[in-house]
Amino acid sequence: MSSEPIPLSKALASFDALWSPRIVTRVNDYDVRIAKVEGEHIWHVHDDTDEFFLVLDGELHISLREPDGERTVLLPEGAVFTVPRGTEHKPYAPSGAAILMFEPTGTPTVGDRHDEIPEHVDSTTGHELST
Repeated sequence: MSSEPIPLSKALASFDALWSPRIVTRVNDYDVRIAKVEGEHIWHVHDDTDEFFLVLDGELHISLREPDGERTVLLPEGAVFTVPRGTEHKPYAPSGAAILMFEPTGTPTVGDRHDEIPEHVDSTTGHELST
């Protein structure tokens, strides 16, 4: 990890892959990840951890399956949202977005229960950011 400030715009400009997070830094046992996203991800759940999202650019939608039914939250640029642990959810960005996520190191982006990793996901735990 860098011992210098990391401009997020420069970090985002360093890659093009969608749904493929880059780890920009670590805080204790947590990764701070950025990703470019467009289209749909998959329905998934994190059994033991919440998942924090900050929209840096664009707009992110997160569909949630909750005990009282399904709903979708809309996160415009600058908005934050935390998906509670154990909540099945599916992020999607119809027009594309850049996001920042904060989650325990090693947390797979496809959740804890999955049979198949989608073709658009090339790493389930993020790549180190190249500088």
